[in-house]
Amino acid sequence: METEVFNSHDVILFEEQSEVQVISTDKPFIQANTIQSSLKEVKSKHVIPVFIKDNEPVISHSDFIQCTMDVASEVFRGEMILSPSVRLSHPIKGRIPTAKDKPAKELLEYEKTLYYERMAFAIELPSISDEIDGNQLSLSIGGVKSYSLDNLYNKKGVDEHFKVFIGFKNSVCTNLCVWSEGFVGDLKVKNLEQLMACMRTLFENYNATTHIQALRKLTGYSLTEQQFALLIGRCRMYNHLPNPAKNDITPLLLSDTQLGMVVKDFYRDNSFCKGEDGNINLWRLYNLFTGSNKSSYIDTFLDRSVNAFQFVDDLRDALDNRTTNWFLN
Repeated sequence: METEVFNSHDVILFEEQSEVQVISTDKPFIQANTIQSSLKEVKSKHVIPVFIKDNEPVISHSDFIQCTMDVASEVFRGEMILSPSVRLSHPIKGRIPTAKDKPAKELLEYEKTLYYERMAFAIELPSISDEIDGNQLSLSIGGVKSYSLDNLYNKKGVDEHFKVFIGFKNSVCTNLCVWSEGFVGDLKVKNLEQLMACMRTLFENYNATTHIQALRKLTGYSLTEQQFALLIGRCRMYNHLPNPAKNDITPLLLSDTQLGMVVKDFYRDNSFCKGEDGNINLWRLYNLFTGSNKSSYIDTFLDRSVNAFQFVDDLRDALDNRTTNWFLN
């Protein structure tokens, strides 16, 4: 199936005000240390941090999500754009001044203040889709914001930090498929206009067809169970190599715990386990990696997602060209 081209019909946009919301995913695309939320809740219930020296507000989580939706509706005019799936972590709690002397257990709801330091969100465009190895993939965009990276002790006008991505979501497992051509890992801007301009450039330059073709290539290459065992062992060894030995090796950034999840799912996952012959194709291996990555914290989630593709694509290149790859030799 060819990746669908962008049309020029009216946008079908499911916003938080709609009577029937269609959320971008009914399963969490990231799990570790996060809670589910919505754009409506973030807008209406969470206070906005400020720059201490002039009391000017930062670009808030809700601003980030909303302007991403605005850019999406402009760039992908005519496509179905679902409401964002929002995940939050690291709550920052407070209270209004009149409740400063109350014990915490006696605080009334209106006396409490709250915002979350870190946020990740994904917005699905199901009308732009394709299929790989029986898995339905939908175009997805989104980002990560952590106030901890911003210098809130300064005045408004200093750089604020964002991570933005565009890629595909595997509908079978909600794994995000992101590669370097669809990812900006440290986007620094001073205002919403700059943020929207950078996202517009990223979305317009992203080639969905090229990305799908790169993902589909993974289905044509397989590892034996013995090669898989060697791969996992080498991944565990990598971090203990002398630094000079690491220079020419693309690392896998997953933790030892996550590698353990990959091994378990190699045998047990309903969708991506090894075949009856004991082999596993690289598309399935990639999804084992991206599946275990959902246990990453918000800070490292997208970086590890991009790394997972680069790592598996390097394996494909070595198998295709019969060249040496440290993880397989």
